[in-house]
Amino acid sequence: MIEIITLPVLVDNYIYLIHEPVSRETAVIDPALAQPVLDALKEKGWQLTYILNTHHHSDHVGGNLHLKQKTGCKIIAAQADWDRIPGIDVGVHEGDVVPLGQHKASIIATPGHTRAHIVYHFAEDNTLFCGDTLFVMGCGRLFEGTAEQMWHSLQKLKALPTSTLVYCTHEYTQTNGQFALTVEPGNLRLQQRMVEVNRLRSNNQPTVPTTIAEELASNPFFREDSVELQKAVAMTNSRPVDIFAKVRRLKDSFS
Repeated sequence: MIEIITLPVLVDNYIYLIHEPVSRETAVIDPALAQPVLDALKEKGWQLTYILNTHHHSDHVGGNLHLKQKTGCKIIAAQADWDRIPGIDVGVHEGDVVPLGQHKASIIATPGHTRAHIVYHFAEDNTLFCGDTLFVMGCGRLFEGTAEQMWHSLQKLKALPTSTLVYCTHEYTQTNGQFALTVEPGNLRLQQRMVEVNRLRSNNQPTVPTTIAEELASNPFFREDSVELQKAVAMTNSRPVDIFAKVRRLKDSFS
């Protein structure tokens, strides 16, 4: 299995270091800052091989150039973001495969948060690095894409194995869960998760990773088929994409 280290940075960002023990290749997902990555690499005795970017926002690529200068790593990101991601070496498209030693990540295109957002799915490791497309009990804001694009992107992630570990890049869970309770207050699993979330955050512990199964049970952006949710947003028997769009608009005004 790949080894994963979580580095909390800034106010609520997570950077992920991924190490493949046989080849000793190491990748970092969305380095907002360089120094915490360099410190962790030094502590572990690892050499950085790749930077894997999900999208171009500065809190996901801010450490790119410094890390590349210090380590000689290659930067991989969406071909469509070539002009917006600092230092990119390899542009990828949906269906491409990124090797990390004996392991590999498949690229899934997930436009919506941005027009060129991608995610990295390590199927053999049952692990997804999803940037700002999917959050614990939430999803990304629609900065560049449409509700329909984001809905289709989320359908791709919903279809992954339910045991898939999901690593998103922000700690937004408490606010996401508070909103989720406004549209599905009778969801028992959601209620239980919020007890767990509040306990973790009171001890400054991360709520990530989650699983696809947990999100199917409690994430309002995965639950447009919930009768309670449909009634709460006055969208009973509406098209799933329209229900999603309404929930996203409500979340935008919630926080």
